[in-house]
Amino acid sequence: MSNRSTRDDIVAVADDLFYRRGFEHTSFADIAEHVKISRGNFYHHFKTKDDILDAVIQKRLDDRNAMLERWEIEGETPVDRISSFIDILIVNGEKIKLYGCPIGTLTSELAKLNHAARENAGRLFMLFRIWLRRQFVELGREADADALAMHLLSRSQGAATLFNAFQDENFVQREVYQMKNWMKEVAAEAPNRIGDKRPLHEPMDG
Repeated sequence: MSNRSTRDDIVAVADDLFYRRGFEHTSFADIAEHVKISRGNFYHHFKTKDDILDAVIQKRLDDRNAMLERWEIEGETPVDRISSFIDILIVNGEKIKLYGCPIGTLTSELAKLNHAARENAGRLFMLFRIWLRRQFVELGREADADALAMHLLSRSQGAATLFNAFQDENFVQREVYQMKNWMKEVAAEAPNRIGDKRPLHEPMDG
């Protein structure tokens, strides 16, 4: 196994263990055991657990960037693409049910630990915020695109947290349905004229 593939394997295993067990409760020994390499070989690639954490955050950023790029290709309209974001609750439902949202759980844990990497982990939410904001701009909601992006992010995070807490699949199905209906209403309220900067819900003359 090459040095590069060994490192990738360590990061992939750490990513999974940090998600399922938490960063604080995952040790070097846990990761080495799952990767099946010696401690000496392990330290050749990473000197500290914080080094692994940085690599895991970067992996998650790269993975989510690739996912967003795929949604851009597959989704013909902003509504299609935003729907793909909402559907994460269904696509990753089994994992969310057991362990919560991988982004939300990590940022919450690092905040409680007052860990130096918490701001870096926050880039994962920012990635989605910026992407969703762009979709709402394309829907014609430039004036409130960021507020809409933050609303959808917060609602999806809340749904993931409650799904993990109550293990209720009917609940998460209803939330997905309601978020998609909300998104369609947002699209329907968008100004019809290009460059129209009217305040929301202000009637047009004539």
